[in-house]
Amino acid sequence: MIVIGGGLHGCSAALHLARRGLSVILLEKDHVGRHASGVNAGGVRRLGRALPEIPLSTASAKIWHEIEDLVEDDCGFEASNQIKIAETEEGLAQLRQRASDVSALGFAHEQIVDQESLREFLPAVAPHCQGGMIVEGDGHANPPRTVQAFRRKGESLGVRFREGTSVGHVERKAGVWFIETNDGSFEAGVIVNCAGAWGGRIAEMIGEPVPIEVRAPMLMITARMPAFVAPVVGVQGRKLSFKQFANGTVLIGGGYEGTANPETNETKLDRTGLAENARNAMEVFPIMRKASVLRCWAGIEGMMPDGIPVMGPSQEEGAFHAFGFCAHGFQLGPVSGKILSDFIVDGGTNLPMSAFRIERFSEIRQSAS
Repeated sequence: MIVIGGGLHGCSAALHLARRGLSVILLEKDHVGRHASGVNAGGVRRLGRALPEIPLSTASAKIWHEIEDLVEDDCGFEASNQIKIAETEEGLAQLRQRASDVSALGFAHEQIVDQESLREFLPAVAPHCQGGMIVEGDGHANPPRTVQAFRRKGESLGVRFREGTSVGHVERKAGVWFIETNDGSFEAGVIVNCAGAWGGRIAEMIGEPVPIEVRAPMLMITARMPAFVAPVVGVQGRKLSFKQFANGTVLIGGGYEGTANPETNETKLDRTGLAENARNAMEVFPIMRKASVLRCWAGIEGMMPDGIPVMGPSQEEGAFHAFGFCAHGFQLGPVSGKILSDFIVDGGTNLPMSAFRIERFSEIRQSAS
């Protein structure tokens, strides 16, 4: 069995398949965790998920809270809670409607907090903020540590990792997949496409082109500051993702993008976007006016037009996908590998997966023609 892509989803798939007793080779064009999986903000959140993702995110949350049992490493996971701030009454009303929509689906993890309660959780928040939404038990983890933990556990179960191995051609003949790479040829009865921003290329080789867009989400980190915020924070209607680590440094993100060149692995930062991101942080947390930014960077991520990933069986026999996680796939990593192993070994999963079918894009094209 061949897994293509050495990010968290590929490592998770390889690990879960090895746990089911299968022989697995993982092919990674660079090195494990090189791209989005190793440089993201590390958010472990159910808060604000696209509605189809909620059952998957809930299942993954259970794994995160027992992550050491799975990979023999706590992955730096901290259940610090996640909060989305409402700066206005209109924003708070939108969050109340969101909580109602989620409750109607049978989930109760998103809870509304009023202005007074918000200040209990976030004493340094700006006075104009009106309330928010909290998910207790959400938090954050260390992305590179997490990916390497999944790798080590996979290796202990026999997974063979081939780094620096770029896939150039995929073809199925007589029930076998033939994979041509810069480091030789491979054959397998089953292939799993976890190639991240390059997942669309592998899907096209398989015969399933999709409208994936490659983007470069940006992040910045500050010098150490006195402790002033424990939860991970977002803001309704504003691009801001915000957390403070135990060492006092503050990580700022939230959706501003640079440009990515997937041919060379290079990213270029947008200074205007970074400045706007910093301004957002200062407006919501005035203490940030004292912050000094030490470093900025961007990862390379695959975005789907409907904002949710491709995950599950291919239309071609013996192929499976998990890519296009739209800059919010880190929390789903532990469960995505289990879902793929369930499809491959058992022929299905008990989680609702129809929204993530790759066929949805060919169906759109057919309906438009």
